Amino acid sequence: MRYSLCFAIFLAAGTISVAGSTCPASQPKNESTLLQLEQSWAKALEQHDSTTVSCILSDEFEDVDVNGQLHHRAETLARIPRRSPSQNHLEDLKAHVFGDFAYVRGLNRVTDPSGKPVAQVRFTDVFVYRDGRWQAVAGHETLRTSENK
Repeated sequence: MRYSLCFAIFLAAGTISVAGSTCPASQPKNESTLLQLEQSWAKALEQHDSTTVSCILSDEFEDVDVNGQLHHRAETLARIPRRSPSQNHLEDLKAHVFGDFAYVRGLNRVTDPSGKPVAQVRFTDVFVYRDGRWQAVAGHETLRTSENK
């Protein structure tokens, strides 16, 4: 527990300086930028790239996973290196922009490295536009089962 807390604090502190120097700036306020951002996020998760994800998540980010568990930004970032190897295949992406607010809905078909289906996850991500870029403030995932397809 103490190691996890120290790692989360270290990771959060390190991403502040990284975010200030390497995160995108002057992103357009349009749907296509948000769809590209979702693809970058999915690819970063595959590659266990918490630095890229830290640029996408706002400081106040909260996510509800497929099990209904709430995770804050630090915990979300700390879990990335421990993710099982998998590939994300985003489909049915739709972005909606309302000034400085936006949300994206989509379906992630997760496969193992050999291409075998692992899960289908319907998601909604909420973004705000600040400091010249889109930042995710909230996410919610629902596991699709044979009953809810």
